[in-house]
Amino acid sequence: MALLLSGWMLYALWIVLGFMALDFLVSLYRSLRASDFSPELVLGYLKDMLYYVLPLLLLADISLLDTTGWLVSVLYYVGALGVVLKYLSSLKGKL
Repeated sequence: MALLLSGWMLYALWIVLGFMALDFLVSLYRSLRASDFSPELVLGYLKDMLYYVLPLLLLADISLLDTTGWLVSVLYYVGALGVVLKYLSSLKGKL
């Protein structure tokens, strides 16, 4: 299983992981500020890694098998955009 991340796919993954980290830090700051830290905070982000990042990596791996050369890449970018929009709306609600 070879993982193929082209330049833009790698940048999109970094952006997704950056927004996840930013949302995690804001949530961590708010929970520590309110003295209400629970392990559910960390477990929720581990679940998000499984639900959002792993499918992106699987799409990047499947792009080797795509005969059109663009179909799976478009799905990857749409998925990455969806995750970024989800975390943007989550950050907007927290701030």
